Amino acid sequence: MPEPDNDDKERRRRDNLTEFVRAESAAKGFDLCRITRPDAIPQAKERLGQFIDAGRHGTMDWMAETRDRRGDPRTLWSEVRSVVVFGLNYAPEEDPLAILNKPDKAAISVYARNRDYHDVIKGRLKEIATRFAARAGADVKVFVDTAPVMEKPLAAAAGLGWQGKHTNLVSRLHGSWLFLGTMFTTADLVIDAAGSDHCGSCRACLDICPTAAFPAPYQIDARRCISYLTIEHKGPIDTDLRVLIGNRIYGCDDCLAACPWNKFASSASEMKLQAREDLKEPSIAFLLTLDDAAFRAFFSGSPVKRIGRDRFVRNVLIAAGNSGDKALIGPCRELSDDPSPVVRGMAIWALSRLMEAGEFAAFAAQRADERDDDVLNEWRLAGVG
Repeated sequence: MPEPDNDDKERRRRDNLTEFVRAESAAKGFDLCRITRPDAIPQAKERLGQFIDAGRHGTMDWMAETRDRRGDPRTLWSEVRSVVVFGLNYAPEEDPLAILNKPDKAAISVYARNRDYHDVIKGRLKEIATRFAARAGADVKVFVDTAPVMEKPLAAAAGLGWQGKHTNLVSRLHGSWLFLGTMFTTADLVIDAAGSDHCGSCRACLDICPTAAFPAPYQIDARRCISYLTIEHKGPIDTDLRVLIGNRIYGCDDCLAACPWNKFASSASEMKLQAREDLKEPSIAFLLTLDDAAFRAFFSGSPVKRIGRDRFVRNVLIAAGNSGDKALIGPCRELSDDPSPVVRGMAIWALSRLMEAGEFAAFAAQRADERDDDVLNEWRLAGVG
């Protein structure tokens, strides 16, 4: 029997390594694992450039600073030959939009209701990468949303799904509820076919957006996106957007939840990603009481902790101002003396909406000598000179 030639050996080796990484992915609990080439997203750099040049990245300066590396995986690591993309389902058990009808409760995005997914996924990817590198004799690097890697275009190129009109990845199996991670490697692997768009004429994700953050299908303006405003944006939030935020205090799931493809998604099986009971519907009144230590303790292990107590309480005060609940006047008054200017300013705004006109005027008169330069604009916006 003739010996297999070098091409056959290389093909068998590639097939075996591909089967190995898929088996490792399944063993570590990932729902999807597919492979693409590092040069599979040539259009991504141009689209990213258009997004940044239009100023739609807001204050996320790091996107502009890393735009060249972000647009081409080979710029990040020139030796990469295959990109393995992993998907982990985090679909909720309940309707994530139901809480929006409970103004005394705070809405936290589904992905942030338990452990930080970065930690959950990266630990597993490192284990897979270690075993794969030993088997393949190849170099590997893993990334989970912490490096200039365009994971969604890569996932679409690998066939996990497609980028929907809301710009997020959509899977026919898991809808819009997928966490993504990547493994770059110098090994040659079997490449999967790219995903195809199945949005059709549907506009559900575009039409549901409360702040009209989508200038057109497949385009987003982060400056109007509630996820950006409540997580990435550090200063005061524009007054015309505050009332549209409602009770969303960390992220927003509206466009994800509206996707019809979610009807095929089963709820997350990973315990670390299933919602903590105390984060499903926390009361606004309770969250207003959190000082820095209590905030860090309550959100230990959660991605919410990343934004810090002051920005978080700013968000909760917006929800308080939108709630119409006069029982929150007391906590908001206390926060009008907070050391943080952004908290003081948002407390003034919340009080201007919760108090009757005469009551707010009396409050303003009492504070006439206490108004500091950091929050003068909020007083002016509230109608106080």
